[in-house]
Amino acid sequence: MILLPAIDLYGGEAVRLYKGDYDRMTVYSHDPLSVARDFVNLGATHIHLVDLEGARDGTTPNLDIVTRIARETPLVTEIGGGIRCMQTVEKYLSAGVDRVILGTAAVTDPAFLREAVDSYGDRIAVGVDMRDGYVAIRGWTETADCTGLAFCRRMEEAGVRTLICTDISRDGAMKGTNRELYRTLSREVGIRIIASGGVSTLEDVSALAGLSLYGAIIGKAYYTGTIRLDEAIRVAAGEGETS
Repeated sequence: MILLPAIDLYGGEAVRLYKGDYDRMTVYSHDPLSVARDFVNLGATHIHLVDLEGARDGTTPNLDIVTRIARETPLVTEIGGGIRCMQTVEKYLSAGVDRVILGTAAVTDPAFLREAVDSYGDRIAVGVDMRDGYVAIRGWTETADCTGLAFCRRMEEAGVRTLICTDISRDGAMKGTNRELYRTLSREVGIRIIASGGVSTLEDVSALAGLSLYGAIIGKAYYTGTIRLDEAIRVAAGEGETS
């Protein structure tokens, strides 16, 4: 299983939200590029970026720092947040990003989703953010009338190859990941699943790896020092101990 350390971007800084609440934001670094380079030094091969302003507003205010991370590190880079038209998709891919993640637009604009997948194949992923079993959109400020599992199945039918699935109630809360959710998705959906939200211990990493997931995202646990990234990467790859 691939481990993807995350940087959430807001105002050009690396931040974290508590359960998706923009009013409960912690700034961890004023230099996201330096954070990305630290990931490389600790053995990371991939990085998960989220433009929180983009997710809320549908814009790309952090494009410059995303471009620098994509071009100045060897990390396989994926970015989500506010990607709601082909122009934005092409802007990020031209900047050197390896994979873009559609969120709100995958729910509200099926024609755009089809065009993106038809044009760029597996360079298009979909973020499925769930609150109480339903899909949340527009930077987690609204809830759609679609269950997470039904939406994941719909994405599989649409030809999407990678889903980033977040349990908002666990995101940034350090309460452990929702293993039952990912067990269900792994069993019911036949495409690559990246787990996000609540990865707090090496045991969480090991448990997710045991579900044969494609990947898992680590955020707050890294920034608070609860998990050492180099150890977590080894555990995700089946090379380390969880004790």
